[in-house]
Amino acid sequence: MNTTHTLSRPSDMDRIWLRNYPEGVPHDVDPSRYPTVTSLIEESLKNFADRHYSICMGARMSYRELDRHSAALGAWLQSLGLEPGARVALMLPNVPQFPVTMAAILRAGYTCVNVNPLYTARELEHQLKDSGAAAIVILENFAHTLQEVVARTSIRHVAVSAMGDLMGGLKGALVTFAVRRIKKMVPAFSLSTEDGLTVTPFKRALALGAGWSLKPVRQSPDSVAFLQYTGGTTGLSKGAMLTHRAVVAATLSADEWCKPALATGDGEQRHAIAALPLYHIFALILCLLATRQGWVMTLVPNPRDFKGFVKTLAARPFHILPAVNTLFNALLQQPEFKNVDFSRLRISQAGGMAASPGTAQRWLETTGCPMVEGWGMSETCGIGTNNPVTSREFTGTIGLPMSGIDIAIKDDEGRNLPLGEIGELCIRGANVMSGYYNQPDETRRAFTADGFLRTGDVAQMDERGHVRIVDRKKDMIIVSGFNVFPNEIENVISTCPGIVECAVVGVPDEAQGEAIKVFAVKSDPALTEDAVLAHCHDRLTGYKRPRHVEFRAELPKSNVGKILRRELRAASVD
Repeated sequence: MNTTHTLSRPSDMDRIWLRNYPEGVPHDVDPSRYPTVTSLIEESLKNFADRHYSICMGARMSYRELDRHSAALGAWLQSLGLEPGARVALMLPNVPQFPVTMAAILRAGYTCVNVNPLYTARELEHQLKDSGAAAIVILENFAHTLQEVVARTSIRHVAVSAMGDLMGGLKGALVTFAVRRIKKMVPAFSLSTEDGLTVTPFKRALALGAGWSLKPVRQSPDSVAFLQYTGGTTGLSKGAMLTHRAVVAATLSADEWCKPALATGDGEQRHAIAALPLYHIFALILCLLATRQGWVMTLVPNPRDFKGFVKTLAARPFHILPAVNTLFNALLQQPEFKNVDFSRLRISQAGGMAASPGTAQRWLETTGCPMVEGWGMSETCGIGTNNPVTSREFTGTIGLPMSGIDIAIKDDEGRNLPLGEIGELCIRGANVMSGYYNQPDETRRAFTADGFLRTGDVAQMDERGHVRIVDRKKDMIIVSGFNVFPNEIENVISTCPGIVECAVVGVPDEAQGEAIKVFAVKSDPALTEDAVLAHCHDRLTGYKRPRHVEFRAELPKSNVGKILRRELRAASVD
């Protein structure tokens, strides 16, 4: 466990970023305002009962229905006899069943274990075994993967949902039929009670739970609300223990940060687009923020269907659109996107990966709403720094430390570096995880002696308190003894006419140790390797200039849309 909550805070004089805070944004937040995430959710369920909570494929769910469904599912979970704080996994895309299940798990007194629905059997087995999850709520589309591994895990209870389960009678039945029979998206599976499992259809679990009362449970601010698994890019993923206090702090900080852009006093319910997968920390905090503020969310189960996504955006005006750079970019490539109504768009929140100047420029020209870049990690409940949401231009930084958060730039020995120097980005605040689940050694290595979390990001802070990510430590390229950071090269190439997206990696080179190679996707068939190299030659010093350019139809990406540099490096070595 870390000791971030007991260490003294620096004075406001030392927190230079506070001088540049937007008007009305507090320096700190008080997570004790809500003892648990559960209490925050239940307050909103009461206050906004008559409002719409979500829209998915045209089907609407109200806050009152979310209250009723989650109470019923929570009561059903309690009927299974799970111990207090037991881990319950949810393996669901962005459908109404996700927020219902998440709220049910928390209200029943258990810990949410979010699982990527597109996991392979190996990845799923690791997460279920590592977390010790006793139950899982899963969409039937992915049940065949669970079938492969469930016997080797601690899962004993399974609730299986169909796509249309919460979309209403006829519509729900039609959606489920289309998914099963027309699109054939549900591979055959068999989860047998003979293996010691209880297997219950999701709608049956709701019906059973509706006949019982949800029992009050004891939870404390230090109870683990979410066991949020990291991406595992350097090995097997680790479970970050996010306490109720941490998640409340993150939600309140995000709440305060967004207010200046949304406080118009027009009384209109705010509409947010939830296209990023809700199992991911970036979107998860959006979901809790939306619940806290009484927004309605449009849930997008498959944002990679870009034509369908654009039609969804065109269906009704929206105020908040969070996305990763690749998703913003993909939308801009759709011819019909320019015809969407952006008149109410107030926040285009970029996160999850570095945002590129080229994409940001095209986004502003198309929508009139600047991309606002921020930064966070699973270990920090998805928040950390953000540009002011009232910014009218793309800054190229990840902004200022948000309310209640301290940032330090440190050297390898954990010493603070002067302003402007490059070092490791470190973070401290109530929003930071309590540690990695069942990994005390990893937890100790993750924190400095003064309680800051080491992030692995290389960054610098300027005199205004704005933080600029230089790159990830592990992605740094060394050319003839000089350090080269791929983000800088990618930002330059993103402004080259005809480039859609790009990634830069280091490849072995006998003369220089490493050479810089560019992988790019182009929209202009006439664009040549020489043209890209010439673009870089005019904008980069000698050792930073790429030696190789390879055009591809697409770049490998994670399920969240991050470009996977490691796969490109491996392909270059092979």
